[in-house]
Amino acid sequence: MSLSVRFLGTSAARPTVERNVSSLAVVREGETLLFDCGEGTQRQMMRYGISFALNDVFITHFHGDHIIGVIGLFRTLALQGRTEPMRMFGPRGAARVLKGAAQFGVDRVGFPVEITEVAPGQRIERDGYAIIPFATVHSSEVSIGYTLVEEDRKGRFDPDLARSLGVPEGPLWGKIHKGESVTLDDGRVIEPSVLVGPRRTGRSLAITGDTRPSEATIEAARGADLLIHEATFADEEAARASETGHSTAREAAGVAAAAGVRRLALTHFSARYSRDPGALLKEARELFDQVVLARDGMELEIPFADDRTDGAGGAKTATESAALER
Repeated sequence: MSLSVRFLGTSAARPTVERNVSSLAVVREGETLLFDCGEGTQRQMMRYGISFALNDVFITHFHGDHIIGVIGLFRTLALQGRTEPMRMFGPRGAARVLKGAAQFGVDRVGFPVEITEVAPGQRIERDGYAIIPFATVHSSEVSIGYTLVEEDRKGRFDPDLARSLGVPEGPLWGKIHKGESVTLDDGRVIEPSVLVGPRRTGRSLAITGDTRPSEATIEAARGADLLIHEATFADEEAARASETGHSTAREAAGVAAAAGVRRLALTHFSARYSRDPGALLKEARELFDQVVLARDGMELEIPFADDRTDGAGGAKTATESAALER
């Protein structure tokens, strides 16, 4: 079961030649979730192969570089004749702001737009996973981040042991894997614990949006397979980061270390670091090893813990990091 993140925009405040403003897509088993929708997001979706057939948009806050792209995206969807509902989620105030953005510049929105205001801790339940908002700290704006948390999976079934015990292959295997005991023709009762291992944890992903480092983010990201944290500035602009409600790369790495995440992806870079964000990577790695700098178009896969080929949660990590440092 695949789970991946595609970065559509990694610049803060305004686009640069190298980077568009904030947006990323999470793709899980063919289902696409869009988080933030800065100016030009629809073009980035076309450029990097993200389907317009998505049904969910999650907004972290209402600064223009995170929501202006809704106008263009919805106009394109209307022109394409979309009829399926679009679900939009955001913090308090979302109904007013997002309704205006969704309808601006469109003669007629031919599809329902369902806008839900969510509060920290309010679970959005889905089939096999949940989206959970958490509080973030960004200037005077109401802002939230989101975690995606999968349900635990069944334990591994041992087919070799099943055969050696004389359990015939077929429906009985399925029943045992579902947690049911079965009785064989010779009267023996086979309990699921004999052939099925312990339940395995699902994957988790935390996306901060714009924020200062905070205990709420640490708790939300605790043990996550991937934390996507803004890193607008390097240490040289630490005071400005504090003043504007943003984080430095070092501060983001401190959050990752405190939360015990497996991997950290930094994004939302000030224009001054657009071409050469190497200082951000260097400063972050002084506190946390498993970190990559996001770039537009980058895809990060999130494997299950028992499928990993390295210690960080993804065989691409070293290659991507090296490419970004060149």
